[in-house]
Amino acid sequence: MKIISWNINGIRAGVKKGAFERALNLKPDILCLQETKAEISQLPKEVLEPKGYTSYFSSSKIKKGYSGVAIYTKTKPEIVTYGIGMPGDDDEGRTVVAHFKDFVLLNCYFPNGGGGPVRLAYKLEFYDAFLKYINKLKKSGKQIIFTGDVNTAHTEIDLARPKENEKNTGFLPEERAWIDEVVNDGYTDVFRSLYPNKKDVYTYWDQKSRARERNVGWRIDYFFVSPLILSKIKSFKTHADFIGSDHCPIEISL
Repeated sequence: MKIISWNINGIRAGVKKGAFERALNLKPDILCLQETKAEISQLPKEVLEPKGYTSYFSSSKIKKGYSGVAIYTKTKPEIVTYGIGMPGDDDEGRTVVAHFKDFVLLNCYFPNGGGGPVRLAYKLEFYDAFLKYINKLKKSGKQIIFTGDVNTAHTEIDLARPKENEKNTGFLPEERAWIDEVVNDGYTDVFRSLYPNKKDVYTYWDQKSRARERNVGWRIDYFFVSPLILSKIKSFKTHADFIGSDHCPIEISL
């Protein structure tokens, strides 16, 4: 099974660029998109129902063209839920949870913490609520895969310029400490488990500064899995050459 995760930075823009179709041409069994920035009513049938896939969308209820996530899957989940039961999360359309036979897949677009103290506080509150939610699932006997744009680089090796960003959101100590907590609770960053010392591998580049051309990036998109799932991982790919947004797709094979 191949699962791909990608912050598309606007699904309608991705369709116009041909990037959405190219993502499907990577032949994922499951495609997780973040920052879709669209409501279902704004999308044509061929985008909502590409051949062989069923889609599940969570869109922002607070403003149009903002946030949003989607799961496209060849195998229909047993159950699909939306949000993590946190006020604000459900309204911002940040999480789709698909329960399959052997695991629960959570596709999430985490808050970025920019825009001042209020949003940073919301990001940290969201982090805590999300971890409690997946821990509750795990305690009930579920195997967990969560993926998406986490909007934080974990360690210095995960961004090109750590020193310059020590006081910037996305690399603040309190943000990074949450990922430590995720790891301590038994979830593994699949990429880093396979490539513990690999440098210069990023998933996001600032477009305004043309950072991608110089590979001045951040690794802020992840697959985290519980132990039994980790034992089934066959490979991980970072599609760094895939053009279509300010992020690139990442992929695991089970």
